[in-house]
Amino acid sequence: MKRTIINPWTWQDQLSYVQAVEIKEPAGTLYCSGQAAVHPDGTSSNADMRTQLALAIDNLETVVNEAGYECSNIVKLTVYSTSSEEFIHNCFDNFRDFVARHGMKQAVTVVQVVALNETLNIELDAIVVK
Repeated sequence: MKRTIINPWTWQDQLSYVQAVEIKEPAGTLYCSGQAAVHPDGTSSNADMRTQLALAIDNLETVVNEAGYECSNIVKLTVYSTSSEEFIHNCFDNFRDFVARHGMKQAVTVVQVVALNETLNIELDAIVVK
């Protein structure tokens, strides 16, 4: 795989994302369903958004690893949140730590939604390449 990062500016660097990622000659592409704060027994978390984000990240890491991919190769990440303000002000440091831990350089979109399934308030949707 050949990866090219397109960043016409530098301001996005402190926000832990890039403007675009070009992938040439991938060996595979993994499209992950939205991963949220769902426990292994299938029950949804009713914890606060910060706690739910940590579980959603763990679930995403599990799916990516089980498929034989690496989180460092996430090229597109969509964050669905019931409150963009809460995500930015109370959870963004955890998101930034996740990105830094894996050395990710991914395009990101944050979308505020009216609701997610059951008691969930954050979900991560990813595209990963090899």
